[in-house]
Amino acid sequence: MASKIDNKIVPPVAAAAGGVAPVKEGGLQIPNAVKLLIGAGGIYSAFLYYGTLQEDVFHYVAANGDKFKAAWFLQALEAFANVVIGGAGLLLSGSGGQLPQDMFALSGFTQVCAKAFTSLSLASGVSFPVVTLAKSGKMVPVMIGSLLLGGAKYTLREYASVLAIIVGTCIVSMGKKSSAAASSMMGIAFILLSLTCDGITGGVQNKLKKKTKEMGVTPKPYDFMFWTNLYMGLTAAVFALFLGELTSGVNFMMANPIIFNKILKFAVCSAIGQSFIFYTIANFDPLVCTTVTTTRKVFSVLLSIFLNGHALDSVGWFGLALASGGILSELLDKSGHKAAPAHPKEK
Repeated sequence: MASKIDNKIVPPVAAAAGGVAPVKEGGLQIPNAVKLLIGAGGIYSAFLYYGTLQEDVFHYVAANGDKFKAAWFLQALEAFANVVIGGAGLLLSGSGGQLPQDMFALSGFTQVCAKAFTSLSLASGVSFPVVTLAKSGKMVPVMIGSLLLGGAKYTLREYASVLAIIVGTCIVSMGKKSSAAASSMMGIAFILLSLTCDGITGGVQNKLKKKTKEMGVTPKPYDFMFWTNLYMGLTAAVFALFLGELTSGVNFMMANPIIFNKILKFAVCSAIGQSFIFYTIANFDPLVCTTVTTTRKVFSVLLSIFLNGHALDSVGWFGLALASGGILSELLDKSGHKAAPAHPKEK
């Protein structure tokens, strides 16, 4: 997004699906591929650990047989950790100007609901592999949401890449040998609600960028991070308070210090990871960011293979190859485009 470098205003990068223009920095250009590498590398590093911590939190069984189920409370803690980092970033980099708070509030509401519904599916008894499998399909509702709400258009190659990533990730998830607990119908319902919110979020983010363009303002990455997470945290806190999770969540953490430690790490990983997520959103469209966050699940499987001794059968390795091919095609397509206009195309 627009920023001051050596006392000069750098034009805002494009948010259209076709890619972004390289940014001149101190006389040098930052290629799209480098920006994508920075965003993807940060997201992968933080959220690989984030995923293991999330599973640990919801699979932990206390001495009295209780489990952690305060999903909204957890999301409130996570969001407010991001508010702290986002606020610090705003102090250092400055804001892009007067922003459409209604759109940020709607985006924050849909995003925290998607995350909370995912956590609630885990708390309801759905196994982590099943949740991972289901959430790998989030790119479909994001595409639909961007098409219907954001006016985006995608090429046949982009559709093919997304399909390869989704199918390959699903096959990898099924090919991973693990013991999955029985999935409850309520948990499946939470997954469907989460995917629905993912789709709405993609369209809302595209509309948000169009509205900021109409207002003549250019939000910076930390604008996105701070305001979105502020509304996420407020939404989650209201739900947690209404459902009594503030008390139950704190009591469970105090009674189980190991979970308290994991939740702290969980929030920190989220803050670091989301810094890179909003950097990616600010430079690319929501589909690119969703591509990176979705393909991270493939690397989570690889991490599990090498660290935890899990194995993939031949079908699972085929799925991994298919997903990797989709990843390579999608990311090379995004990073290889020529400079695009400095605003989303109006369709």
